[in-house]
Amino acid sequence: MWKILKWIGITLGGLLALAIAAAFFINEPLPEGRPGPEADQLAREMLAAVNKEAWDSTRYVRWSFPGGHHYVWDKFRQRVQVEWGDVRVQLHTGTQAGRAWKGGEEQEGAAAEKLLAKAWGFFCNDSFWLNAPAKAFDPGTTRSLVDLAPGRPGLLVRYSSGGVTPGDAYLWMLDEGGLPLSWKMWVSILPVGGLEASWEGWVTLETGARLATRHRVGIFTVETTDVSGGNRLQDIGLDRDPFRLMDSED
Repeated sequence: MWKILKWIGITLGGLLALAIAAAFFINEPLPEGRPGPEADQLAREMLAAVNKEAWDSTRYVRWSFPGGHHYVWDKFRQRVQVEWGDVRVQLHTGTQAGRAWKGGEEQEGAAAEKLLAKAWGFFCNDSFWLNAPAKAFDPGTTRSLVDLAPGRPGLLVRYSSGGVTPGDAYLWMLDEGGLPLSWKMWVSILPVGGLEASWEGWVTLETGARLATRHRVGIFTVETTDVSGGNRLQDIGLDRDPFRLMDSED
């Protein structure tokens, strides 16, 4: 038995060493970009390609994200419902205040606060993957150009504030029309800098906004499903306002 355990230990150690070596060789330093009007113009081309104007006019959005996270978002009233497992949370995206239920029973005190914080973290991450291009001019962002190939600059967007992981940076690769093809990430939750993810599987909402639903990261695929959006609840498959209980407290 001890020989078997020994070989298991050796195998796991070898895999760990390979993972560390791979991280070392794959890791890329954050590039230095050139800020200025040209970078801002490229960012505006990206916004036009995904129809940011239509996104801003879209009231309701509904989608599901890997991990069993299901969302209904009323952007105009800054309210989002997050569901996973037997948990349902409704919160205000401006204040992060809200209500939480587990197993159909409303939670109070520390239990509710814990679920609200967890839902907020899910929402920040999953809504960013839903439409990160639209956030290129958010408060606290800087934009710069990075040379990828002759005549093909990339757009580096850095976030000094916002969400739950300020300080992250993303290098966008765009097609000739400004539509995102992929990005490279320098984010605090990943030990490797410069990890690349594709932006593909584009869908168009009722309002004309365009969203990417599929991201290939190495051998893995991150796919957003059941995406819908519009200015009526019926556009996202609902007949009544899910936030009526939340509204009763206003």
